[in-house]
Amino acid sequence: MVSGQDEVDRIVGAWRGERPDLDVAPMEVLSRVDRLSHHLDRARREAFRRTDIEPWEWDVLSALRRAGSPYRLSPKQLLQQTLVSSGTMTNRIDRLRERGLVERQSDPADRRGVLVTLTPEGHTRVDAAITRLIDAEADILTDMSRPDQKRLAGLLRSLLVSLDDGA
Repeated sequence: MVSGQDEVDRIVGAWRGERPDLDVAPMEVLSRVDRLSHHLDRARREAFRRTDIEPWEWDVLSALRRAGSPYRLSPKQLLQQTLVSSGTMTNRIDRLRERGLVERQSDPADRRGVLVTLTPEGHTRVDAAITRLIDAEADILTDMSRPDQKRLAGLLRSLLVSLDDGA
């Protein structure tokens, strides 16, 4: 494991010097999470660029892929998984359909309903993207031991569960 000072240590140290009356301990955690988010965002964008998809496309395509065969979901199910407005989702589905990555089909269980299905090209792209994404994320964690990764994952899970439950 790499040790030493990072930029957050310098920032927190400066704030402690300037405002000794404040408990800046939360910054030690959340500023690092924020900086990590920037590294992760860059790695994801590069993985998706190499697969010729945009991050928003990944959200929809990966939701369909995770659904399992036959890789289809209703627009409502996609909304629930991607947390965007219905207008935004309609636009995204239209754009993905134009690129040949998804198709719309009538829902056999509901004549008025529509299902969005991953095309073979969409399947190929999302599978390539997840492979590149996992490689990029593994590179970010390369200097952290597996036990430390598991410990960090557990701590972050606890924090997110408490935040998600309160939302």
